[in-house]
Amino acid sequence: MSKLLGLALVALTFQPAQPPPAQPPPAPKPNCKAFQGGKCCDASIAAHLPKEAVYRACGASEDSFLGEQGSKDTCRYFFKAEGGKPEDSFVQVYAPPTKQVPSAPNDPFFTWKKLGKVFLADKAKSPKAAAMVQGSIGLWMPGSGYFVTVNASTKVCSRKDATKLAAAMK
Repeated sequence: MSKLLGLALVALTFQPAQPPPAQPPPAPKPNCKAFQGGKCCDASIAAHLPKEAVYRACGASEDSFLGEQGSKDTCRYFFKAEGGKPEDSFVQVYAPPTKQVPSAPNDPFFTWKKLGKVFLADKAKSPKAAAMVQGSIGLWMPGSGYFVTVNASTKVCSRKDATKLAAAMK
């Protein structure tokens, strides 16, 4: 009987090896073209100004699109631009959540002009800010619990494109 008990104990202690638990499938790769190894844009930020809206408003295309870089509240679209570095040829969308959204931009450096529901940085209040107005288009729009700021290089969008770009903001 002790021999039988011993065999039963051996059988219990020497269980055949169990296969390792199945690994979860790899996460799907985001459907984006990341710029210089950056992260893809968060869809909730990009929705405020999709890259296709930039194509239509600024005359850009998939051929000139170099990629995107996303961070917490920001999405940058990079484009090939004549006479400019890719790092300087972008359209940036910034949409942070905010408890109290002002009805208009409160900016000590620029005066703003209203274009429908969006404000355009119109004139600089200092010489340093004047260079910024010359090199980019600044747009600002209030939302419910957020505001959206778009900074577009004039190498990608001309000042004439500002109205079309403003109309595409959500």
